[in-house]
Amino acid sequence: MEPIRSWAALAPHAELQPHQYAPSALGAEEVEIKVAYCGLCHSDLSMLNNDWDLSHYPLIPGHEVVGHIVAMGPQVKGLQLGQRVGIGWNAGSCMHCHACMTGEHNLCGSIQPTIVNHHGGFAERVRAHWAWAVPLPDSLDMAAAGPLLCAGATVFTPLLTFDVKPTDSVGIVGIGGLGHLGLQFARAWGCEVTAFTSNPAKHDEARSFGAHHVVNSCHSDEIIKAANTLDLLLITVNTSLDWSALLQTLKPNGRMAIVGAILDPMQISAIDLIFGQKRVAGSLNGSPAATADMLRFAARHQIYPQVEHFPMSRVNDAMRHLADGNARYRVVLDADFA
Repeated sequence: MEPIRSWAALAPHAELQPHQYAPSALGAEEVEIKVAYCGLCHSDLSMLNNDWDLSHYPLIPGHEVVGHIVAMGPQVKGLQLGQRVGIGWNAGSCMHCHACMTGEHNLCGSIQPTIVNHHGGFAERVRAHWAWAVPLPDSLDMAAAGPLLCAGATVFTPLLTFDVKPTDSVGIVGIGGLGHLGLQFARAWGCEVTAFTSNPAKHDEARSFGAHHVVNSCHSDEIIKAANTLDLLLITVNTSLDWSALLQTLKPNGRMAIVGAILDPMQISAIDLIFGQKRVAGSLNGSPAATADMLRFAARHQIYPQVEHFPMSRVNDAMRHLADGNARYRVVLDADFA
């Protein structure tokens, strides 16, 4: 097989450098995709630095991939050579466990994340099981679609999982790469939308993304003014907050969904949950079917991330831009292998 050129880190906290690897024979149910664009997610930075103790080196990040199928195994179903597809956080699952057989492939116990013991999309080509190579709607702009495969699926899936209705009120905590898409999806879903942000400079932007109301998440007294108003509160940040105040924003039977990788223990009182019968739950990136639904919904409503483009050859500049908190709101790398 022809070697695949990529950008890889050889150790935690190391800069990415040009790297080639020889791929194994293409699996019977695998597709190989020529990368056109790859979004840059904070999870790539976490994996680069081994923040979650999951990383193996050399590490090739990149899990918001869009491109064209250039090779297919003999047992691939429903896809064609040259077709535009996207790959998100996961590149494979067992396809035979109860979760997979009931359409919840993202809950498979043998799930294969795209950048954990697997070569990711900071490369000229990347591979995935055919079920996880999700076709892109024709009207979706490839140059901006990459972040939808991870960030978009992450904030869209709770709308499905928690049976959010158009008459519901939804709060989004954190107006960054995830949150700015969450606002757009919740607004297009028909919900009344409240944005919670620690940055006063983002108030007008939050409204432009779809928020009806904006609350300063740094001030508990401001949060409590929104008490008993929300059916769903989506936490997209990875930092500790005033959980008691945030739980008060929920109506009876309200749900708080955690999609941000908060590493510190969350201090939550049982009393805050018991009174009002409130629930706190995690939410994973979506299944292939949920991701396909999200892409169709985004195409119908013209929901896109706000992106900044870097050539992949400047991936280290892009990583620093993200690490310094300067991304507005999602970075996309343009594959520029000569």
